[in-house]
Amino acid sequence: MKTSILRLTALLFVFAATGAQGQNFRQNFTAFPDTLSIAFSKTTNLVFPYGIRSVDRGSLDLLAQKAKGMENILQIKAAHFGFEETNLSVITSDGRLYSFIVTYDEHPAALNFSLARPLRLGQDIFHSPGSLDEAEYKAFSKQALHSRKKGNHSHEKRYEIEMSLDGLFIRGDLMYFRITVHNHSAISYDIDQMRFFVRDAKKAKRTASQEIEILPVHIENDIGTINSDASNTFVFVLPKFTIPEQKYLLVQMVEDNGGRQLEMHVKNKRLAKVVKLPAQ
Repeated sequence: MKTSILRLTALLFVFAATGAQGQNFRQNFTAFPDTLSIAFSKTTNLVFPYGIRSVDRGSLDLLAQKAKGMENILQIKAAHFGFEETNLSVITSDGRLYSFIVTYDEHPAALNFSLARPLRLGQDIFHSPGSLDEAEYKAFSKQALHSRKKGNHSHEKRYEIEMSLDGLFIRGDLMYFRITVHNHSAISYDIDQMRFFVRDAKKAKRTASQEIEILPVHIENDIGTINSDASNTFVFVLPKFTIPEQKYLLVQMVEDNGGRQLEMHVKNKRLAKVVKLPAQ
C-alpha cells in the first residue's frame, strides 16, 4: 500500500513497454475516447489530469482500481471473457465527471489513455476546493489516529485476522475512517489493497449501477504488512458521503498473493454516529 518513487518508475516503465519499440512515453498514450474497449487478459490505464475521487462501474463485469501510489491513474479490465455493453463514470478532485461507454474486446487497439487537460468530456459538478488542502487533511488524519474517542462501528474477523472500524470522524467535506487490523495468526498478512464500496443491500438482477467505489484521498499510518500477533491502526480519508437505507458501505481488505480476504459491512446508522474533529 505504501507509495514510492520506485513504484512510479516501474509504472512508467510498464506504460512505455506497451507501445511500439522506439516510441517515447508520450507517444504511447491515446486521447480519451467516448467508448473504451477492454479485455480480460490485458489492463487498460486511464490517466486523468487530477486525482480520482470516486468510480462508478455500470456493472460488476468491470474491475477497476487506482494504480498503487498514483492518485490520477485508474486501471480497468474485464472480470471475465465477454460482457454486455456497460458504462464507467469517474469523478476527479477538480470536480469534473467523466463518463464512458465500455465494450468488450480481447484485442483492444490501445491500452493507455491520457487526458492532459479537461476537454468537452468533463462536466462541472459541485465541489468544495477547501476539502483538498493536503496539509490540513494530513493534520486532521493524525488527530483522528490519536483521538481517544472510540466506537464499535463495525468489525469482521476471519482467518484469525480481525478488522474493526473503531473511530469515525468528519471535518469539512472529508470523513476520517480509523480502522484497526489485528493479526492473531502465525502468518504475516501482506495488504494488497483496502477498498471502500457503497453497495446495494439486495442485489438486483439488472441495474444501471450496483456499487460505487469511493477512493481515499489519503491514508495515515500506512504500512504494507501486519506481522504475526501484531496490529496496526490506519486512518482513511474519504470525501464525505451518506448512504440510503437500501445500501451499505463495504470495506474490503485484500491480501497480496493470498486468499485471506475480509469484508466489513457498515450500515448507515453507524455512519450517522460520526464525530466532528475540533479545529487545529
